[in-house]
Amino acid sequence: MNQQAQSPSEVLVGNVERVTFHSEESGFCVLRVKARGHRDLVTTTGHAAMISAGEWITATGEWTNDRNHGLQFKARFLKTSEPSSVEGIEKYLGSGMIRGIGPTYAKRLVQMFGKDVFDVIEANPERLREVTGIGPMRAAKITSAWADQKVIREIMVFLHSHTVGTARAVRIFKTYGVEAVQIMSDNPYRLARDIRGIGFRTADTIAEKLGIEKTAMVRLCAGISYALTEAMGQGHCGLPVAELKDLAEKLLEVDRALISTALELELVGGTVIADTVGERECIFLGGLYHAEKKIAERLKALLSGALPWAAIDPDKALPWIEKRTALTLAPSQREAIGLALRSKMTVITGGPGVGKTTIVNAILLILAAKGVRLLLCAPTGRAAKRMSEATGMEAKTIHRLLEFDPKAYGFKRDQENPLECDLLVVDESSMVDVMLMQSLVNAIPDTAALLIVGDIDQLPSVGPGQVLADIIGSGTVPVVRLTEVFRQAAQSRIITTAHMINQGRIPDLGKVEGETDFYFIPADEPEEAVQRIINLVGKHIPRKFGLDPIRDIQVLCPMNRGGVGARSLNIELQAALNPNPGAKVERFGWTFAPGDKVMQIENDYDKDVFNGDIGYIRAVDTVEGELIVDFDGREVSYLFGELDTLVPAYAATIHKSQGSEYPAVVIPVMTQHYAMLQRNLLYTGLTRGKKLVILVGQRKAIAIAIKNEAGRRRWSKLDEWMAR
Repeated sequence: MNQQAQSPSEVLVGNVERVTFHSEESGFCVLRVKARGHRDLVTTTGHAAMISAGEWITATGEWTNDRNHGLQFKARFLKTSEPSSVEGIEKYLGSGMIRGIGPTYAKRLVQMFGKDVFDVIEANPERLREVTGIGPMRAAKITSAWADQKVIREIMVFLHSHTVGTARAVRIFKTYGVEAVQIMSDNPYRLARDIRGIGFRTADTIAEKLGIEKTAMVRLCAGISYALTEAMGQGHCGLPVAELKDLAEKLLEVDRALISTALELELVGGTVIADTVGERECIFLGGLYHAEKKIAERLKALLSGALPWAAIDPDKALPWIEKRTALTLAPSQREAIGLALRSKMTVITGGPGVGKTTIVNAILLILAAKGVRLLLCAPTGRAAKRMSEATGMEAKTIHRLLEFDPKAYGFKRDQENPLECDLLVVDESSMVDVMLMQSLVNAIPDTAALLIVGDIDQLPSVGPGQVLADIIGSGTVPVVRLTEVFRQAAQSRIITTAHMINQGRIPDLGKVEGETDFYFIPADEPEEAVQRIINLVGKHIPRKFGLDPIRDIQVLCPMNRGGVGARSLNIELQAALNPNPGAKVERFGWTFAPGDKVMQIENDYDKDVFNGDIGYIRAVDTVEGELIVDFDGREVSYLFGELDTLVPAYAATIHKSQGSEYPAVVIPVMTQHYAMLQRNLLYTGLTRGKKLVILVGQRKAIAIAIKNEAGRRRWSKLDEWMAR
């Protein structure tokens, strides 16, 4: 092995015994391989779009001695193929890749047909019914799934030869059908434009295999959009010309003059659009540019219309609401309610404890009494549920309100089929990105009023743009900025600490006497922080506060990576909180078992679950190869092959927690999180806790976050469009 460790490059072949980790986003995987010529299982790292236990791999690379994980084979190229051994075939069939076959039926099929099982499924599918438990419906399901796999496998021969893995091959086939090979051969960069989850880098690798030069104009033109898409991932709608050229030059590794030529061609074609932001010349992705412009047009049209309700006298309405709610409204609240009642569009912004909910409830009660038709929405399921609880009225996610149609991949509600309301209320609006806001304003009838509620000091949307900040910054919409923390809220250290952080002041992190809802627990080293978090979640918080460690306590991390990141903490907390599950399944680098808390990480309109939704695993069925998750009382089924859209959620990033609230929140804050330590990130995390917030980590890291108020400027133009 020592000789191998010095070898510059070699080939490793064998069966995948276990997939330890697999990232759907990057394709990076960690495998345990039963390799030829090696007595022990070999840890192999590489990239594969999809990989299952039982598959045969051929890996080209070199041996490395990892400081933490020891000797492992690092594959630069990793090719997969169907297994040929009986054991490998059984693992492969039981992996969930073929609908209707789970581990139990995989064993029965292999016992019956041995190595000929693939030939039986393909050439003599009627023989499947010789297997106990396989009736006509299951046989038909298996045959149909295998036929789909066969067409894909034929395309896979082409794709594998051009370093494309299984998962992406399926998407390519679904998009282009039998013309997939022809289309890819003509212009592989179409993949990046047409297919969700396939980026420029994948298309570029295929193009290189097909012999397309790095300086080819088809590559450079696609690269302009690629650079802007990279910027979009940072929240930008466009980039200044010089910054775009710098980024494209770095990403494409070609001469700047060629970048300029490609940019001119893309501008002529309309894929990208030139305009200014302030005094800076910028280039925008066409879709985002038009979306921001459309939002501004629609909002200005709404602003110019008449109120959909008769004038309301605040001198009568406000005493009525105080009597109805048994609350005494503060002057700032009375002013805010009066403004909203006489405005076609209003923004209400402010932090925790400043009375946003009181104001919104008062407005809704007054208008409901006048017979005004009301609709309430928020960006996430959790935020919509909170809104319903706070107002006593039904609130929907924006996607459900607009009636998303998965077949057409669009919304049924639009300008032709608008929402039926006189007032639309949008809560947690800081989370709404440009594309979703465009869809929402398209569906608001011209006659309706709009009330936008949110906290401008929280993290901006994960998607591109800064819709709430731009609407406020335009100066064209009536805005209520609430700053006064009311007496009852001021008794909460969570709320007072959040406001101190928001003002750039470092809160008192000393030991607290008596009962409180905010604590700081020092931990100088990552290992110490991890152990303290496990003890807090598993023992101390449940014992002292009577909270359920899985349902009531949420660990929120500044980032995914690192020893005190969400990924590592999920593994530790899962082992501590759900140590001996009855059944379990390992897929995509995670273990899933009944009782686990999980999070959906992408929108799935067919299942009606969305990015950030949290659920609890009810059952794991190894016979059917499926798993059942309970999302707020609704059971959703996942085939084992679909588990790349779920991750354990004992720990999550603060970004993923936006729009949610939890009884208790534990936040590690370490200097190893340096890249993400920002004031609005810490403020957002802190304001997710209702009853208890505990910071674990270093005072220095907390100070770094509080001092870093800049965040990152987002290049957008919505505020300018609205101000025109």
